Amino acid sequence: MTETVSTEHPHEPHADLGGKLNWLRAGVLGANDGIVSVAGIVVGVAGATTDSTVIATAGIAGLVAGALSMAGGEYVSVSTQRDTERAQLRLEKRELKEMPEAEERELAEIYEAKGLSRELADEVARELTEKDALQAHAEAELGIDPDNLTSPWQAAWASLVAFTVGALLPLLSIAWTSTSARVWACASAVVVGLALTGFLSAKLGDAHVGRAIARNVGVGALTMLVTYYVGVLFGVSVA
Repeated sequence: MTETVSTEHPHEPHADLGGKLNWLRAGVLGANDGIVSVAGIVVGVAGATTDSTVIATAGIAGLVAGALSMAGGEYVSVSTQRDTERAQLRLEKRELKEMPEAEERELAEIYEAKGLSRELADEVARELTEKDALQAHAEAELGIDPDNLTSPWQAAWASLVAFTVGALLPLLSIAWTSTSARVWACASAVVVGLALTGFLSAKLGDAHVGRAIARNVGVGALTMLVTYYVGVLFGVSVA
């Protein structure tokens, strides 16, 4: 009885997995930005005043402004990238129509540069060109999948949601705590949140977990420290 042996490896990176990891990484970074940005705002305002309404209003304004700013930035950035990809595909399609032999030789040279013999590279280029010339050239020359171009709306919504989720952590922790403990409660919640995003970003990027967490928490702590004392100095000067 013949057993079917799987040729897939559980830890081998595939194209679809790579795309999902990129979105996950973007989400983690967006949440991290939301935590640090809004924590800096609410802690800074808490250093200047004990008025809960003022602190909450500043935090909500920071959350809305930050989330919309990140979403808008991602939309513009990814739209530009998508336009560039489409322009490159149009150019490649025209070149394939006007000089197919030269393009096939160019494709073969790419595979030769990767280590294939000339004969094998020519054969690979010919077979791929016969199957789907644009797909073959777009992936090999441009690193683009014509059937899976980047989506500006998807990027915008992902950034907006990730930033909002991250920003709610310092906002809620400082809004639901008594005046005497609100700054410490916020700081504690932020440290936990940043440790988590640092851990996730390290795992997704196959990096050193301890360094990623220390870097993340350090930046967040410094941000809160600086903004808090700016708020204290501003509050004293106004008083």
